[in-house]
Amino acid sequence: MRGRAAGAVAAAALVLPLLGAAPGGPAGEGPLGAAFARAAAEYDVPRSVLLGVSYLESRWDAHAGRPSVAGGYGPMHLTDLSLALAEAPHHSHGEEDPRGDEARPSGVPEAETPEVPEASGLPEHLRTLAAASALTGLPAEELRTDPAANVEGGAALLARTQRELGLPPSEDPADWYAAVALYSGADDDATAAMFAQDVFSVISAGQERVTDTGERIVLAADPRARADPAQLERAGLKRLDQDGTECPPTVACEWIPSPYQHLGGDDPGNYGKYDLANRPADQSVDYIVVHSTEATWDTTLLLAQRATYAASWHYSIRSSDGHVAQHIKARDVGWHAGNWYVNAHAIGVEQEAFLAQPDAWFTESLYRSSARLVKYLAKRHGVPLDRQHILSHDAVPGVTPAGIPGMHTDPGPYWDWAHYFQLMGAPFHPNANPHGDVVTIRPDYASNRPVFTGCERAGVACAPHGSSEVRLYSAPSEDAPLVRDIGLYPRDEGRTTIGVNDVGARASTGQQYVVAERAGDWTAIWYLGQKAWFLDPAERPAAVATKGLVVTPKAGRESVPVYGRAYPEASAYPPGIPVQALAPLPYRFEAGQRYVAGDRFRSEYFRNTTFGGRGTVVRGQDEYYQIQLGHRVAFVRATDVDVVAP
Repeated sequence: MRGRAAGAVAAAALVLPLLGAAPGGPAGEGPLGAAFARAAAEYDVPRSVLLGVSYLESRWDAHAGRPSVAGGYGPMHLTDLSLALAEAPHHSHGEEDPRGDEARPSGVPEAETPEVPEASGLPEHLRTLAAASALTGLPAEELRTDPAANVEGGAALLARTQRELGLPPSEDPADWYAAVALYSGADDDATAAMFAQDVFSVISAGQERVTDTGERIVLAADPRARADPAQLERAGLKRLDQDGTECPPTVACEWIPSPYQHLGGDDPGNYGKYDLANRPADQSVDYIVVHSTEATWDTTLLLAQRATYAASWHYSIRSSDGHVAQHIKARDVGWHAGNWYVNAHAIGVEQEAFLAQPDAWFTESLYRSSARLVKYLAKRHGVPLDRQHILSHDAVPGVTPAGIPGMHTDPGPYWDWAHYFQLMGAPFHPNANPHGDVVTIRPDYASNRPVFTGCERAGVACAPHGSSEVRLYSAPSEDAPLVRDIGLYPRDEGRTTIGVNDVGARASTGQQYVVAERAGDWTAIWYLGQKAWFLDPAERPAAVATKGLVVTPKAGRESVPVYGRAYPEASAYPPGIPVQALAPLPYRFEAGQRYVAGDRFRSEYFRNTTFGGRGTVVRGQDEYYQIQLGHRVAFVRATDVDVVAP
């Protein structure tokens, strides 16, 4: 029985502390800091409560007046979803078959764009901007675009909620627990309590950050701040049924199953929407793949429950409040990564977001809930907390050369991997000689703002925004051409671009590479068979020294093939199971080059193409290393490489 009362959820949420908080004394009052102080005084809301709520909603960023995926605007995330959907541009990229299994006919799901709803038909929590406008008398446009007005609107909403709960204004943050919980917009007790507990964790531990407008905001630690979950009984929220879910007690999680059903006709392979399996008894879970949904929450749930939609994943996470829905049991295999070998060994986690909208932002609630879920899954399945095992969808390799251009590119360059891993308690710190040969990419997210194009229109620069990724050049100069990805651009005239969906010349925070050369402020790494240079000045480093297992072609070999999957040798397949071809990828791993390797493991192929069956696992004698070849990982046979000292 996993259902529990709101108070129990709130207490359990204390298990995950605010990792990496940097509390301090009062900061100089810039425009936004002054706005928080002014709104707190005007509406009799404690300043720490306003700051805590805003941090969970936006990390105090204004996002240049652009909406979140949930239609929220400004530091207080005031919502106007109808307008946000009406103005939303094209978001995603990729034409991959989510299964990535050549044993079955290829099927690329059609994208689905939600209809723009009438504002009157939306629930109240998706149109709070209009309510704030009525309470403050401020125009809606001002609430969307002026951070100070937005803060006032949020304060007015909190004060109204406190009155409706029959609670008086108070200087004690604890007296605002229920109002904070309801600010999340959640309609169930567990999700509302999770949001409120996170706000009070921020208030208690303190937080400071430089916002996207360059203003330093400090919320001084207040260890006396205590959550009072009993207040939530006044709210009349529904009890969340968590029975059947495989989630940590620190997240609000419900079971919304994806259908497993035959789709008609005589073909036993005509079924949806995932494959039955028996993990980890038959095969291990080695990866957790992090996605962005490229759709709103309602559309995500619609697709998760549509049997004919040829894609599936284990979990979805809502952006506005971190609510989790589980769709498939961890023992079964979802169709999500575009690579059948990875799918067979992975759990897929979809996060409600649009990668190509830097200001359709990832909320702090999303980061925290996802971090809790992934950390729990990693511990449960023995998955290391590093970028070799916690894979972004855009790090999953194509299975054949022809499939590389269509692979998906989410969650994209704006996902803050450093913050995410810090929340999981696994930050990317230097742990080796600073002049060593292995580095972990680690730019400062806020100040690292490479120009990308194509967020709203092809060729048009995206709004300036912090990024986890560094750009890679063919020589130590920003005037040099970008390194070439011959998998994405196989023709001689094709060149890598700075498009937001082009991963061909980017290295991402947490990924590890071997240094090929250094020249002044520049560092070159081995990347897709070539030297790739990134700007790495000592005063503003983009990477940190680290330890890592390094492989190079065996002595006497001019080059060795790299693969998109680790399938067995032909002799391993029993009668009745067709041999699966191993097509080398087009990249060259040549003598003298070195790459950071992950696990060494035996080859496997999971065969399951019949409705109702739990499949067969074919195991070979061949062993492979996973390597960080470029932005995406790849696989090399262990017999083709030597392990060398970095």
